[in-house]
Amino acid sequence: MSASRRSGTTDALGPEEPDPEPDGADLLAALLDGMDAALCAFDADGVVTHWNREAERVLGWSAEEAVGRHGFAGWAVRPADADEVQGRLLAAMHAPGRQVNEFALLTKEGGRVLVRTQSAAVRGADGKPAGVYCAFSEVHAQIDLERSIALSEALFEDAAWGVVLVDADLRPAVVNAHAARSLGVGRGAALGRPLGDLVGQGVEELESALAHVLAEGPPPSPTEVWVTLRRPGEAGGRQERRCWRSGFVRLASPLAEEPVPLGVGWLFQDVTEAKLSEQEAAGLRFRSQQLHRAARAAAECEDPAEAATVHLDFALAGFADHAVIDLVSSEEPLRLVRAAATPSGAPGPSLLVTRGALPVRYAAGHPAPQCVERTGSVRTAADAAAGPEWAADRQWPEGTVYALCAVLRSRGRTLGVVTFLRGASRAGFERADAAYAESVAARIAAAVDLAWEVAADDR
Repeated sequence: MSASRRSGTTDALGPEEPDPEPDGADLLAALLDGMDAALCAFDADGVVTHWNREAERVLGWSAEEAVGRHGFAGWAVRPADADEVQGRLLAAMHAPGRQVNEFALLTKEGGRVLVRTQSAAVRGADGKPAGVYCAFSEVHAQIDLERSIALSEALFEDAAWGVVLVDADLRPAVVNAHAARSLGVGRGAALGRPLGDLVGQGVEELESALAHVLAEGPPPSPTEVWVTLRRPGEAGGRQERRCWRSGFVRLASPLAEEPVPLGVGWLFQDVTEAKLSEQEAAGLRFRSQQLHRAARAAAECEDPAEAATVHLDFALAGFADHAVIDLVSSEEPLRLVRAAATPSGAPGPSLLVTRGALPVRYAAGHPAPQCVERTGSVRTAADAAAGPEWAADRQWPEGTVYALCAVLRSRGRTLGVVTFLRGASRAGFERADAAYAESVAARIAAAVDLAWEVAADDR
């Protein structure tokens, strides 16, 4: 504004008019009409002094029709109820705090609406009661609101699954007790921290899902996310792998003209045990099918030694990277002779050894001779400090980290040993793997025994 306007001088358009000050009554009317709750007010004599638009929407009576009437008698309540309603409303002038009541009011069309009211005294300049204001809403709307609040409180206190409210920055804003236990931290400790501080592997997938919900909305069905949890309070910061079946809902403000995302509601349940059981059952079905296929394929082999390699090849699928068959020689002391092996380079079928009956030079303590001596399975694995020479010293293909030896026995005799090998990309062998290896070894032993009989007959 120029100096001339600030001083009140005139210009070509005439005298400068001062900006009108907003009238207090206009401001009050705007505030009342903008409220989401219906509101009316009475003076000390019970005459209606204020009536906002929400009250008009609920009951149908306009402000012009309502203001100036004495109470609700004759228009907004039935005559039989008028005295009781009037008395309970005006009683709020002399009572401390707010008074909550439920009344059946009449609409302009003659219908009845059950409303819940909150009334409180209006004090004058001298501190004495000058009237009553009354905010009211339809009971079903109030009950819906209370249900929503109760549901939120129940979810964040007593739910049997994890509930996390994630803000727009993908940081936990509210965490219920179940989710805090699943994350391994206290409820307060999880708030405001990046998810990467709580979740190890799988955090990228989880954050991607949350970002997608913020941008596009929730997926049509629950999502299963495998994660590893960081446990900084335990020795070595151990990480625990878990599977969470997760559902997502986008949260938007109901007060904005256009939906404004407030964050994501993330609900999850730990289904690790069920998923592991499913995976184990699927693995057992696959291995059973492999044994069946191997038996049918081996039955078509004319050479029993070839049938032994067929069993080995079928066993490798999804189980190991490489395998070798070593047979016991007739010489003393105990010596093992390589009979078949899978290619150490590119994958391919097992090959019978044709270089002659040369013993394999296994060092003392090698798991293959131990397996023969014990007539039982032996598992071994490289430790964290082992280098490439660990596999070379044991005459296994480069990159081998885990080994499982199963003895070959037939008709009460020990015929040799089959060794299954895995690289670092796989997990170590477990007891269930040893049971499967023993099943394969029994079939290989039967084929080897038959091959020896055939060879003896030819001689």
